[in-house]
This record gives sequence, C-alpha cells and structure tokens, in this order.
Amino acid sequence: MSTASGRADEQASPIFGIKIPRGLAHEAGDNNDLRAVLGNDLAMIAYRKGTLPFSDGTIIARLAWVYTASEENDKDFGRQQSFVAGSAINVQLMVKDSKKYAATGGWGFAQFKDGKPDPTAKLDTCFPCHEPGKAHDYVFTYCAP
Repeated sequence: MSTASGRADEQASPIFGIKIPRGLAHEAGDNNDLRAVLGNDLAMIAYRKGTLPFSDGTIIARLAWVYTASEENDKDFGRQQSFVAGSAINVQLMVKDSKKYAATGGWGFAQFKDGKPDPTAKLDTCFPCHEPGKAHDYVFTYCAP
C-alpha cells in the first residue's frame, strides 16, 4: 500500500479542502477492516522529518475495526454505499529497540484483544510480512506532512 489513505490522487474535497488522512486505511485483506495508525512522539517526529531508520523507543500502533455496511445510512441513500467502523478487531503494536529486537529488524511486535495480550496472535509471522518494507525501516504506513 503506497499511501494509507488508499487514494493515489490525494485530492482535497471541494469547499473545505479536506483530504483523507493518511493515518486511516481500509485494508481489503482477510480482515476487510478499517484501520487507524498512531505513533508516539518519536514516531511522529520521524514521520514529519522523513527520518529513517526510526529511533529506538518509537511506537507505532494500528487499531482495527470490522468494515461494516451501515444499513441505517443505506436506507437514506436507497442503496448500499455507506460503511462504518464496526466492532473492534484488535490493536497491534510495533516497538523499536535495535538491540533487543535485532533479529527482527529492530522491531518488536504485539497484538492485543479487549485490552489483553492476544494468545492466538501468530507474532512470528509479523516480521516476515514486514520484510518487503525494509527500505522504509519495515514500516508500511506513511504520514501526511
């Protein structure tokens, strides 16, 4: 995904000039979910300056919700066209510590459900999935300037 907004043109809406934030995404993979990507101060400084690799102590969080059709909104439109964030799927974290997580590109990975570590998460699959993003310090999400 080249931009988290999923829009190649990045055009602003008329009148108000609002763009889809790059921190929001629709992931059409197995989860078919809506996502928000957040970062701590270190992450946001690096994003804004375009600094790679990210500093130790950087934390990037991905929150995901089910991508759900809004029957209530669709009644008003007369057809299916409105989607909203449904129930929460999980929270995933990437934490940068180049020494502690040297074997995984300097990143540690975690997944939580209902505020608790997810015992079913296959965290050993995180780094192999992120390896194609090595040129961007294994991070897929881009930040709006």
